[in-house]
Formats: sequence, structure tokens, C-alpha cells
Amino acid sequence: MEAQETSLDQRRIGNAREIDILYRESDKLYYEFARGCGLSETAYWILYAVEVSGGAVTQSEIADAYSYSRQTVNSAIKTLEAKGLVELAPVAGARRSKVISLTESGRAFADERIRPAIEAEDRAFASLAPEERAELLRLVRAYTRAIDRELARVSAPPLGAAPVGPGDAASPRPPRDTASDNAIGANKPSARKEETR
Repeated sequence: MEAQETSLDQRRIGNAREIDILYRESDKLYYEFARGCGLSETAYWILYAVEVSGGAVTQSEIADAYSYSRQTVNSAIKTLEAKGLVELAPVAGARRSKVISLTESGRAFADERIRPAIEAEDRAFASLAPEERAELLRLVRAYTRAIDRELARVSAPPLGAAPVGPGDAASPRPPRDTASDNAIGANKPSARKEETR
């Protein structure tokens, strides 16, 4: 009987699977919204990043902020360029770095599709009481740091590498420096999957 009560209490309190489900539900909302705009998720988040950054952002800033590979960002940018929504310009003094900005058509598209989504996010967040907003941010940050630490402890060795045992000198990856995370990608629900179209 006691085991049943514990199990029931655990279900009431929730667990990490519930958080995973909530993140996936949030991801699905953005996936469906991006598709409704005629974009891949990656392309949507690139336009979002350009919009929230004031009109121009580098490819590497997007890759870092959204945890996308450079290749994924580059592929989505090529698609956005082909649609006439963005243009690339070299960064002064940086040979390989390029700045992404909206074209005139891209500005119109962002005004019609991206800006309203940002405003909807702002309204949804504002629907929470100020103390709820602060608590939500505090808890998500704390959970992100905790899961990063725990995953760093159990990181698998690269394919083909010898497994790390209890007495081995090799160490798993260090935790990410979440304090330096860029605000460009702050609203992206999760960066668990990459998409290239």
C-alpha cells in the first residue's frame, strides 16, 4: 500500500518526463506556426533572431544562440535568400563572418508573421502574475543548469573511443556556461532538433 501511495505522490508532483512533454508541446506549437508561415523551424528562428536583434545578426550568433550547427543555419539562410527574405553582407574586418538582414520583402513578411508571434509571446508571458514570471524564469534557469551538470557527468565518449570507467583519467564534458547564453535565442522553447529546410 505504501508503494502505491509513493507512486501516486510522484505522479502528482511530476517528474522530468512531464517537463520533456511540455517542452515538446511547446516545440510543436512553434513547428506548426513556422509551417503555417511556409518556413522550416530553423528559417523561422533565423527571421525571429533578425527581428529581435534590431534588424541584423551574424550567422554565428544565430548558431550559438539557438544551438544550431553552422551548416544548418547556412542551409536555412540559403532557402531564405532564395525566397528573397534575407540578404547577407560581410562583416567588416571578419573575413568569413556575414551579417543577415531582412530585404524589403523580408521586412514585410516579418511585420506580417514574425512580429505578431513575438507580440503573442509577450502577451502570453504578461498573462502570468509578475511573481509567476519571475518564478518561472528562476525555475527554468535552475533546471537548465541542473540538467546540464547531470548530462555533463554522464556524457558518452565519442563513437569509437574507449568507454570512460570509474578509474579512468578521462573526464566527461564540462557543463556549458549558461550564464553567457545569448538573449537572441532566449524565447526558443528548445534547441533539441535541427532542421535544414
